[in-house]
Amino acid sequence: MEQLATGYGLVEGPTWHPTKGLLYSDVLNGGVFAIGADGAVSTVVPHRKGIGGIVLHEDDGLVVGGRNLSFKSFDGERSVVMLDNDVTDVAVGFNDFTTDAKGRVYAGSLAFKVFGGGDPRPGHLHLVDLDGSIRTLSDGVMLTNGMGFSPDGKLLYHADARDDVIRVYDVGEDGGVGPWRPFVKTPPEAHADGLAVAEDGSVWTAMAHGSRVDVYETDGSLRKSLPVPLPMVTSVCFGGDDLMDLYVVTGSRGGPHENCGTVYKTRADVPGLPVAECRVRLDAG
Repeated sequence: MEQLATGYGLVEGPTWHPTKGLLYSDVLNGGVFAIGADGAVSTVVPHRKGIGGIVLHEDDGLVVGGRNLSFKSFDGERSVVMLDNDVTDVAVGFNDFTTDAKGRVYAGSLAFKVFGGGDPRPGHLHLVDLDGSIRTLSDGVMLTNGMGFSPDGKLLYHADARDDVIRVYDVGEDGGVGPWRPFVKTPPEAHADGLAVAEDGSVWTAMAHGSRVDVYETDGSLRKSLPVPLPMVTSVCFGGDDLMDLYVVTGSRGGPHENCGTVYKTRADVPGLPVAECRVRLDAG
């Protein structure tokens, strides 16, 4: 794997932008950054800590997680809260999330501070519809992580890093989901973190503490594992003009020093699925 950038506390939220390049966050030290075609790193959103997920928004900006789900314009002039942590009586913030083909947002809430101590409690899965309305779809998610849709949009994959499982839900036309079932029971020595779905329906999953990316077939069987130089593999995404560049990001835990979180790139053997821009109205309510 080619190392593109390093020196971060905990890299998360890799997201491909067709002109800006790879966007990603540093959860512990704050900020959203971009690696351009020339390899230069620039700051997109300064300061904000706790961003575990990022999606692009059609209004020339991005949506970031943390204590809430917020739109941030690329010019820095506009910030809009789209989903706040009063959505349930236990939510303290939001980790990873994704969009469906219509541009609706599916987001997982946390019910405890992962880095701040406290007893683990289950969170929820929420939907932010195009008009800004919010529905809570599922519960019992101990540590919500990566999400992605099958190529036909009928299945939603959802990693639970604390419960050692990748869930799968059937998705209805109205965006609602049926009861979840296990897609993969992950091994106890590593935890399913961020994930991305490829064009052939395979699910590419960052395995935190496992020094690898696991690739699962549509039936949940393991296709292959890709070794990663650092153990705390936190997320993945497809990018490049052909969506065959696989970006892999890591945290520092288990590495040689405190700020060794790194962004890597390798070539995949199948294109990734494009992730739709968020189309949730920003003037809702």
